[in-house]
Amino acid sequence: MSGAYAVLHDPEGLLDAELPLDRAPHEALVTAVLAWNDPDLAPRDYEQIALQLTGHVRAVAADVRRLAAALPKSDGRGALAEVILREADSRLSAPLQGTARCVQNRARLVQALYARLDRLTDLPQPPCSPTARWVGHR
Repeated sequence: MSGAYAVLHDPEGLLDAELPLDRAPHEALVTAVLAWNDPDLAPRDYEQIALQLTGHVRAVAADVRRLAAALPKSDGRGALAEVILREADSRLSAPLQGTARCVQNRARLVQALYARLDRLTDLPQPPCSPTARWVGHR
């Protein structure tokens, strides 16, 4: 049946959580796309690259959303993640265009989401105790 699709019901987000991101090839694609000076691709080629990046944006955003939701309300990283996620939702609501600009905008979105994901997965450093600072000092 042409044009048909199935809706997957996954209210707990288990599928997103169990599939690791294939980060390296997407980061290489982002680097290549952002290095474009004046590419001469057909509109369908731009659309295909934009679709690839869009799918990855959604996957990274799901990870960012899941990690941010697990943070305590007092952790500012969650609020910053929400800003990035709102921006991602806004940009993804715009229709794809067969242009280099559209593809580069999606690439920048992948970069921003990975930067936020990295900040969410960094473990905070424990505060240095006053006695630890003076160990070895006389």
